[in-house]
Amino acid sequence: MMKSHSAPVGMHPREFVAFIAALMGVNALGVDLMLPALADIGRDLLVSEANHRQWVVTVYMLGFGTGQLVYGPLADRFGRKPILTATLVGFVAASIFAASSATFAALLGARLLQGLMSASTRVLAVAIVRDGASGRTMARTMSIAQMIFFIVPILAPTLGQGLLEFGPWRFIFYALGMFAAFVLAWTLVRLPETLPLARRVPLSISNLRQSYRLTLTNRFSVGYSVAASLTFGGIIAFVSSSQQIFVDEFGAGDRFTLLFALCAGAMGVASFANSRLVERLGTRLISQSAVLALITLSAVHLVVVISNLESLTSYLIFQALSMTCIGLCGANFGAMAMEPVGHIAGTASSLQGFITSMGAVLVASAIGQSYAGTTLPLAIGYLLIGLVVLLLIYIVEGGKLFQARMSSR
Repeated sequence: MMKSHSAPVGMHPREFVAFIAALMGVNALGVDLMLPALADIGRDLLVSEANHRQWVVTVYMLGFGTGQLVYGPLADRFGRKPILTATLVGFVAASIFAASSATFAALLGARLLQGLMSASTRVLAVAIVRDGASGRTMARTMSIAQMIFFIVPILAPTLGQGLLEFGPWRFIFYALGMFAAFVLAWTLVRLPETLPLARRVPLSISNLRQSYRLTLTNRFSVGYSVAASLTFGGIIAFVSSSQQIFVDEFGAGDRFTLLFALCAGAMGVASFANSRLVERLGTRLISQSAVLALITLSAVHLVVVISNLESLTSYLIFQALSMTCIGLCGANFGAMAMEPVGHIAGTASSLQGFITSMGAVLVASAIGQSYAGTTLPLAIGYLLIGLVVLLLIYIVEGGKLFQARMSSR
């Protein structure tokens, strides 16, 4: 039984939020910890094309998106804790494989496996929270967790750089395995099962078909999942190309970790603000305002880039503000997508996560692989993301933006 504050029995609400943040942190570290080592990886494993180093991030996200299709149905059938335990063990093993890779292809294979294993952290974080909360309460819990979670991207490149001071890039993957092992121990010792036996769904083609049909035919579920995929794609595009932009374009290699932290920290501030405001203002008002702000910022940024006025300072300001807007969208889009399908939270979270992650991979690849020494692809990409997301919201909400009905959800 879940308490009204949404924490499972036996866990203090603060511990529960910290646990969800740590669970999400497995994936965040999996993406960000090795960013300072991309150049070293490229040199050591003979990667000739600089843009190809981005595949260390993108392939991980490909596995992350694909794996989410599996874990939801399994978690709805067998419970949250057994699936989480098994996949965390798999992530530790994949981290060891990555650390011992002798070729770039082998590393990418290990990264794909890491992504496949870490996919459970996203699915089960959402499902575990949804087992005891919904709507604005769920959005608030996820926002607090994401606020803590966004500290990870702030610290991860610095931690990665610190690890490189003591050894080669392979140390980073051993560190990933150690953190996953810590979360595994926390899971085994403190997390109770949040899905009662009475609510478990047998594994069958008919049940999966029905759950997928319910998830894919609900316009809020699909629409906000696609919207989340676009904004998430903007994040991954920034992450995968950040080292090239800050180091190669602006020559700020000595300040890379600090500059990256400033941009990532903006999302943490946004998530904190969302957690404080969402129950009063509602998910729709906040997210729709953020999308309009993203469009405005991106349009101005595009003018700056085209006018050859871009500098490290201007890019940092526009990127941080854009990440703030995206941070105000993520938890709210996720909560609104899950709202009508909470009774099949595991499977719905899987399918929505697949849509979000795979869409993000496509968006990030299109933007990141277009990098040619300027920030123009990011400026154009963010503007298009904002415009398409606004169109999606307009369609999903039946043409009603900033209406009174927003307060009911």
